[in-house]
Amino acid sequence: MKRTPLFVEHKNSNAKIVDFAGWEMPVSYESIIDEHNCVRNNIGLFDVSHMGEVFVSGKDSLKFLNKLVPQQVSKLVDSKAVYCQLLKENGCIIDDLIIYKLKDNDYLIILNASRVDVDYDWFVQQSAGYDVKIENKSDELALIAVQGPKAKLLIEKAGLSLDNQPAFFSIKKASIFQTEMYVSRTGYTGEDGFELLMKNEEASKIWNLLLEQGKEFGVKPIGLGARDTLRLEAALPLYGNDLTLDTTPIEAGLSWSVSKTKEEDYNGKRVIQEQLANGTDKKLIGFKLLDKSIARHEYEIYMNNEQVGIVTSGGVSPVLGCNIGLAYVKNIKDICIGAVLQVKIRERLHDIEVVKLPFVKKNNKV
Repeated sequence: MKRTPLFVEHKNSNAKIVDFAGWEMPVSYESIIDEHNCVRNNIGLFDVSHMGEVFVSGKDSLKFLNKLVPQQVSKLVDSKAVYCQLLKENGCIIDDLIIYKLKDNDYLIILNASRVDVDYDWFVQQSAGYDVKIENKSDELALIAVQGPKAKLLIEKAGLSLDNQPAFFSIKKASIFQTEMYVSRTGYTGEDGFELLMKNEEASKIWNLLLEQGKEFGVKPIGLGARDTLRLEAALPLYGNDLTLDTTPIEAGLSWSVSKTKEEDYNGKRVIQEQLANGTDKKLIGFKLLDKSIARHEYEIYMNNEQVGIVTSGGVSPVLGCNIGLAYVKNIKDICIGAVLQVKIRERLHDIEVVKLPFVKKNNKV
């Protein structure tokens, strides 16, 4: 079992520790609901050092990355980032990523914790014939997410003035508490926030300074439990649940993240273009429960007593005060916003209503 450089800090804060993708991670420090509301209203601190960081450089790095993802990487200017998916030749998703362009021929890629080894092996396998250098520095770097409407105030107090903070989906080198690191305006909560990438040995110092200096803004450490409820309210997909090796970006409702004008060939391009033109057999929907039940991963969805889909993510929405979920269902016109379907929970059918996504308005664009 792996541990992040902040494991001791979590234990010292009496965090409840669980196994997540082979890592010992904090699921909560107190109430998940309280932690969730803290991020929505104030500011929360997340240890996301289990995520992967791969650097790609070399004269063919742009050409190489354009081969791997359906986004138009060549449109990135220095310091900007793009959300995209790493695809197999059949158009299905190996992982979803954020690619940051640091400068020409120099990119940083953030990977999901459960997919680091798979992704890195795929990068190496796909690099044949390209003049690129691929460096997996995941074990050398720590990542701390500072999320919530007051995040910018804490980052200002930590040494980065408001007018010098990176714009949404941008990255820059900066000094936080006199420590050099990468600061990006990204996150996984639907709120404004930052992700701080630093050397492992700096993590504990920065974590504790953020907690101490952030007291006036109501900062709290936040575990994986609230991270999941926050991302679900914002309808941000989770790899392994909503995104898998059996789904494409178009089926997952991510066509907005796929370039419609990209001329370069890329893995899965034929399948993606066919689905854009002709539609898909399944689609990802959002729903809310019409009673107090909770729909969990892999519960079955029914319409007129016929199974039409399966739940991928489900849980409570503290903001809405009801239970919500995501599901893949048959792509038919009768399954639309406002439609009432059923989910099978312990052999009983419970009514659900299809709703517009995201469940809660995102406040992350600045």
